[in-house]
Amino acid sequence: MTGPVIWDPSTLPVDDNVNPYAFSVALDGRWFLQKGKMVAYYGNISFHPIGYGALDSLISTSFHSPTHAADWVVAEGRGHMILADRSYDVNSYDLENGNLTVRSGNLLAYAPTLALKQSIIPGFLTLIGSGKFVAASNGPVHFVEPPIRVDPQALVGWADCPSPCHHFDHAYMRGVLGGVRRLTGIGGASGEEHQFEFVGAGQVLLQSTEVLMTELATGLVADEPGIPGQAPPQQGGQMRPNLGALGQQLGF
Repeated sequence: MTGPVIWDPSTLPVDDNVNPYAFSVALDGRWFLQKGKMVAYYGNISFHPIGYGALDSLISTSFHSPTHAADWVVAEGRGHMILADRSYDVNSYDLENGNLTVRSGNLLAYAPTLALKQSIIPGFLTLIGSGKFVAASNGPVHFVEPPIRVDPQALVGWADCPSPCHHFDHAYMRGVLGGVRRLTGIGGASGEEHQFEFVGAGQVLLQSTEVLMTELATGLVADEPGIPGQAPPQQGGQMRPNLGALGQQLGF
């Protein structure tokens, strides 16, 4: 019986997938990284917040989204970073003098040769230029060409095409289900009732499910015993003594 693959710095993939759910970045310099997406690393790597003084010149050219600044860090150094996001599918993509708009929660990391900007569409970010980025999705991603209408919950992003507009299927709304909604108020806007409509040239990225990735506050650590700063376990029906800030740092 074949055992598990054991990785080390010499055998980890170079800027490629370790498996469908993890990606290995061969860092030699700097990358932008969403907080909480690095699961392990080899080498000499440090992580700095957006706004760190020594990185001013890099930030001024590669990060232009003040709303999301608290969600990102800069990884700096040399080594291998393994990126993952709760067992969602993870893949890398290459832009060449292009622009791609992607859901902010799906974007895990990108090379500083790309510039990140805040999209006019709430909840999305736009990457401009040439370089590699890493994104997660709930299921494999498929590329389709406009004109097309897509379920908003299946949409991951779009490249080199105009922003979408809303399309509401009024014929569907006037049907039996539309009548039930008017009378009872029960029901949500499904992909059959409401779509995003894309026209023009470019590509649209769709995940293979209409279920969005679960929202999670950036950097949130699960409330589990043994994790620094989290609630201590109960023993014998009594809470353990409160040891203050030092105890929280040590996981007590």
